[in-house]
Amino acid sequence: MKSAQKCILIIGAGGVGNVVARKCALLPDVFGRIVLASRTLSKCEAIASAVGDGRIETMCVDADNVPELITLMQAVKPFMVINVALPYQDLTIMEACLICGVHYLDTANYEPPDEAHFEYSWQWAFRERFADAGLMALLGCGFDPGVTGIFSAHAAKHHFDEMHYLDIVDCNAGDHGKAFATNFNPEINIREITQVGRFWQEGKWKTTAPLSVHQSVDYPQVGERDSYLLYHEELESLVLNFPTLKRARFWMTFGPAYLNALNVLQEIGMTSIEPIMFNGQLIQPLQFLKAVLPEPASLAENYVGQTSIGCQIRGLKDGRERTYFVYNNCDHAAAFREVGSQAISYTTGVPAMIGAMLMLQNTWFRPGVWNVEQFDPDPFMAALNAHGLGWHEIIDGPLAFNDLLD
Repeated sequence: MKSAQKCILIIGAGGVGNVVARKCALLPDVFGRIVLASRTLSKCEAIASAVGDGRIETMCVDADNVPELITLMQAVKPFMVINVALPYQDLTIMEACLICGVHYLDTANYEPPDEAHFEYSWQWAFRERFADAGLMALLGCGFDPGVTGIFSAHAAKHHFDEMHYLDIVDCNAGDHGKAFATNFNPEINIREITQVGRFWQEGKWKTTAPLSVHQSVDYPQVGERDSYLLYHEELESLVLNFPTLKRARFWMTFGPAYLNALNVLQEIGMTSIEPIMFNGQLIQPLQFLKAVLPEPASLAENYVGQTSIGCQIRGLKDGRERTYFVYNNCDHAAAFREVGSQAISYTTGVPAMIGAMLMLQNTWFRPGVWNVEQFDPDPFMAALNAHGLGWHEIIDGPLAFNDLLD
């Protein structure tokens, strides 16, 4: 008989939800009962059908609606929720978890719908309430954020006495054959990359104009790619949890065709989140753009190439300077063959499954609200190798790129 404590509720049936559900279904000794819920029931049913064997139950829920979430949780009685819905819905799901006594995990921090503002303050404000309830919330357990925090914790534990300089580098060298498309939710993706750039240096945040700072980075198995400095949410928690950092930055690759299309869309106002009146109704141009762009999950079948994401770190070990680079490369076509997904969804969904597994097994468990780098990285690093995201490291090798902004 399957233990009721092993029941999980996955909320969100997009590309990442598909990966989480499929990977959890492969581990019946860990995930005894799996319930997948989304606003669109047909998406849940398609995933359940692909898995087969009745492993996944499906339900419908509006994750913006706390009473609906409470009704769902009271019916399912899960041990925990894996939230792979939109970041706009983090707070409603966390609130419902508190009311129903359910543990929580997500892959991206809360973002208010009316402002492109990425920070953890809204979710960190739940710390005392979760701790008092004896519940755990694990934030940002995807790849970046997520594995990049685990990589940093692994480096701090095993390779450095002090970490001084951290550069997170994120390359998608894949080709999906579309003129313009985003690899995850277009609203979140475009809001993220068009915001003001920020990086941490000498105890303060510094800003840059959006995508104004870039340089070439030599990615493993990929080669040189132009990489742009932007702000990414894990920097906020990493500089707090690793206070010896003198500088922390995030870089992401974009090709010229993508940037040209993005520039045109910006110039004509299609990336704006300011509502406009159209046919007597207020609409957000970015939400309309999302409706006409390809669904990220639809890109998977014809995607070729790979992603390469890692952390390059400089600091001190035994009084001597050390450089360290830890990274993962993930193949789009291989991800599709395994779970019908592209690599962007795969690299987010597998870590979410691993984080949930460690919580269920009590390997990672502490009441309160936590970021991934606040736990022992060793079991997570081992699980990455075991579940499809093998990692590699280079110790005291050459730097992948020049130091800018010193």
